[in-house]
Amino acid sequence: MAPPSPPSLVFSVRRSPPELVAPATPTPHEFKSLSDIDDQDGLRFQIPVIQFYKNVPSMNGRDPAKVIKAALAKTLVFYYPFAGRLREGAGRKLSVECTGDGVVFIEADADVTLREFGDALQPPFPCLEELIYDVPGAGGVLDSPLLLVQVTRLKCGGFIFGLRLNHTMADAAGLVQFMTAVGEVARGAQSPSIPPVWGREILNARDPPHVTRTHHEYDEIADTKNTIVPLDDMDHRSFFFGADEFAALRRHLPLHLRRCSTFEVLTAALWRCRTLALRPDPEEEVRVLCIVNSRPKLRHPPLPAGFYGNAFAFPVALATAGDLCKNPLSYALELVKAAKNSVDQEYMKSVADMMVTKGRPHFAVVRSYLVSDLTRAGFGDVDFGWGKAVYGGAAKGGVGAIPGVASFYIPFRNGKGEDGIVVPFCLPAAPMEIFVKELNGLLKEEAEGEERPLIPAKKPSTFIISAL
Repeated sequence: MAPPSPPSLVFSVRRSPPELVAPATPTPHEFKSLSDIDDQDGLRFQIPVIQFYKNVPSMNGRDPAKVIKAALAKTLVFYYPFAGRLREGAGRKLSVECTGDGVVFIEADADVTLREFGDALQPPFPCLEELIYDVPGAGGVLDSPLLLVQVTRLKCGGFIFGLRLNHTMADAAGLVQFMTAVGEVARGAQSPSIPPVWGREILNARDPPHVTRTHHEYDEIADTKNTIVPLDDMDHRSFFFGADEFAALRRHLPLHLRRCSTFEVLTAALWRCRTLALRPDPEEEVRVLCIVNSRPKLRHPPLPAGFYGNAFAFPVALATAGDLCKNPLSYALELVKAAKNSVDQEYMKSVADMMVTKGRPHFAVVRSYLVSDLTRAGFGDVDFGWGKAVYGGAAKGGVGAIPGVASFYIPFRNGKGEDGIVVPFCLPAAPMEIFVKELNGLLKEEAEGEERPLIPAKKPSTFIISAL
């Protein structure tokens, strides 16, 4: 097990005043409409990303803040909508006014070394609010900067790249494409290797709109029993799943299901254990929303190379809490597989049509859990000249328009050199303890269908690698 990042680590950060970085050369002043997938209510929030980089002797004498700031300005010439501001029109339709005003940039220094964060970097990170500073007046969705970047130099010569994105503008794939472009320019390129393409009209509703699929992910559910996870007393932890943990989970499945994906078995296990921890009434419906990238599914027409908008869906698996908890893991797994496999081109068009006809609703959050797989997104590969990131990806779990609902699957190598997935997770303190016991018990059981107590006997978890 990788040693935890020291939960008591405290350091100070000295920030220069925030400034706006505009495109390096003039760009068109125009309005660009977002797609009907982009501007749904559930994406109207800021999402934080963080990257840690080691000191590289060959880069001595080069200031990462100045290098990245200059590259950002040059890259915004190609990605000039990011330098604009969102406006809302009739029917809550969003568009970007390409004003060229720029993105927020913060230069900072921290009196801490990379080593002091621990041998294994993973969320939650100490003093995160100092590494991605919430500049007053810059955190809105409308009429506010669409990107915030903070470069924090460390005492050891390494640095931390923090970014906050208005999610309506891009998904993980689109954001990595932009960050990669900044990295290419920082390393001397004159232009991005993949030219950006707007193309949002491809994911607009049809005329007239025609909803052809059932979209339980947007069900309107009254929270009559106050079941939305509260933000107070929230416990943030990260869990590591490597080959041993996945083998243990698969042992609970019948032979014909053991070839399922790691996403499917992990999502089924986390959904079931989270439900057990929160203890809803057995007859109440619970759901897991699986973020599915639709890019490979879109063929008529396909999304162009360089497209950086949102191109994913939230297909949902749902069951009563009683059925989910009393049935073996295979029950949850088959629901997750069916949900994930439901996404195709028609599904995406149906979602876009529903956005237009239903007023761009938020996805369901009552008794809901959302998972997003970032293992192939490529955050860790972004290189500004200092090599690949030691850690790159989500800054914390639970972020979103409704905090506390979402988890991210992040590629990770632990202190033993084992590759796997780290999952930032947040729950209130008491349910978190139940969740840990449930998951630990699941990893130690031998076979599907074996009887066990609802809450396993107390035993230290071997897979929790960070707690703050």
